[in-house]
Amino acid sequence: MSYSFRDRNARTALFDGIEEGGIRASSSYSTHEIDEQENDRAIDGLQDRVNLLKRISGDIHEEVESHNHMLDRMGNDMDASRGVLSGTMDKFKMVFETKSNRRMFTLVASFVVVFLVIYYLTK
Repeated sequence: MSYSFRDRNARTALFDGIEEGGIRASSSYSTHEIDEQENDRAIDGLQDRVNLLKRISGDIHEEVESHNHMLDRMGNDMDASRGVLSGTMDKFKMVFETKSNRRMFTLVASFVVVFLVIYYLTK
């Protein structure tokens, strides 16, 4: 999930009006003059912010789960590749151990090197 313009607006709405340590008090009234209706509006605003935080944390959770699943798959693929490579290296060792096959190994290695050089030059 990517960070979009809607998320930036939601974040701005979430932290709008919060200053160091609390909510700003309006200059038109003191803390003793807040009536029930204003408290209800403040509670509604807090409830909206809590719902927004809940949705954002749910999105983060989904993203983390997705990344964990992807990393697990990559780990399994790396283990499989490691097995294939070790098998290939064992075969190369067998080929290299016999003197008659050294020429064949040198020929194959030369072709692989030439192929890689051509591949990187054309890329």
